[in-house]
Amino acid sequence: MKLWQKEGEINKEIERFTVGKDRELDLLLAKHDITGTLAHITMLESIDLLTAEELKVLIAELRTLYAEVSEGDFQIEEGVEDVHSQVEMILTERLGDVGKKIHSGRSRNDQVLVDLKLFTRTELREVVELVLPLFNELQKLSEQYKDVMIPGYTHYQVAMPSSFGLWFGAYAESLVDDMHTLLAAFRITNKNPLGSAAGYGSSFPLNRTMTTELLGFDDLNYNVVYAQMGRGKTERSVAQAISSVAATLSKLAQDVCLYNCQNFNLVKFPDHLTTGSSIMPHKKNPDVFELIRAKCNKMMALPVEISMITNNLASGYHRDLQIIKESFLPVFEEIKSCLFIAKYMLENIIVNDQAVKDEKYKYMFSVDVVNNLVINGTTFRDAYKQVGLDIEAGNFKALENLEHSHEGSMGNLCNDRIKTMMDEVMSGFSFDTMDKALQNLLGQAVNA
Repeated sequence: MKLWQKEGEINKEIERFTVGKDRELDLLLAKHDITGTLAHITMLESIDLLTAEELKVLIAELRTLYAEVSEGDFQIEEGVEDVHSQVEMILTERLGDVGKKIHSGRSRNDQVLVDLKLFTRTELREVVELVLPLFNELQKLSEQYKDVMIPGYTHYQVAMPSSFGLWFGAYAESLVDDMHTLLAAFRITNKNPLGSAAGYGSSFPLNRTMTTELLGFDDLNYNVVYAQMGRGKTERSVAQAISSVAATLSKLAQDVCLYNCQNFNLVKFPDHLTTGSSIMPHKKNPDVFELIRAKCNKMMALPVEISMITNNLASGYHRDLQIIKESFLPVFEEIKSCLFIAKYMLENIIVNDQAVKDEKYKYMFSVDVVNNLVINGTTFRDAYKQVGLDIEAGNFKALENLEHSHEGSMGNLCNDRIKTMMDEVMSGFSFDTMDKALQNLLGQAVNA
């Protein structure tokens, strides 16, 4: 069944090529197609394109179908082009001609747009809800190990004193900035395209504000041409936000892999969280973080991939946009799995609190010695030269106690302020509005 088909059969090779992976991928959109349809038909009844009785039976059947999807009892049958066709076909089989009325005032273009937006905002929420516990774990570790020094590096050379508090806390603050990108992506996503039809509106007197409120969107995509132009642009914006989170995780994973090796010996993990070698019995490999690094580096390519598909398309719908789904829909599971496992691993990290006692790290205190001389009246340039000569002559002596007190330094991590920044950005997500709207549509408590 195809919503656009009139008479005659479609060439099977053409059908196979044009449908692609839509049937499999559209299963991810099924619940959202149903909630979008519930809002649409409620609006249709308000403008007299459905009767009150027709609306009642359609709502009841769509809620039943939603439950079937939730329980895994829904599939897109062979020969049915997509989820939209399957839902309409089921309603028509179960309810008769009233099932054929649900598409009035819609195109598959705005139907898939609203499905994708409902899916994407739901997935973004789940990403946010995994970023937050990772942030909290990093802050906890930062406070727990704030007094344990480690060497800081530049050019992979021992540079200056750092601490586990600084290291863990740096990634926590990085996640705050990532959360800003997720919020921006959420706000772009959480606008209603329904009613834009094929990208040029409808002669029906659609109430687009009504469907916006029914679905718990923040606002409309007002211009119907732009609503269609948002296909691909929304995905790219979201992919950029995910790539920002992925960049933080990738860098953290690289640090962990580096610090875990015997040459650095700054962190390690319990044996049951590492893997071994088939021939080297001593090996304890950080495979989890190597996979996080690779998966996240791959995710950082997604915005470019989407851009390459969309950047030379004229306004209006093009079938090219279908291809984006193949990379975009699965990316959420990838980033969520990386966030989850990163937190789990960090909960079990073992830090080396004796690392800086190694002789090779003694010169990392040279800047503090220079600064101490400056505090006691020596000019910076003379102090720098004096300490350099002491190092060359083998006369350098590190300071026993370090004084790092300015904002964001080892002695003043400002973790409370970083937590406040995270709280402020979190307050911008309108998850409660989503939940209430969907609960009303579905007649039950739901998690968006």
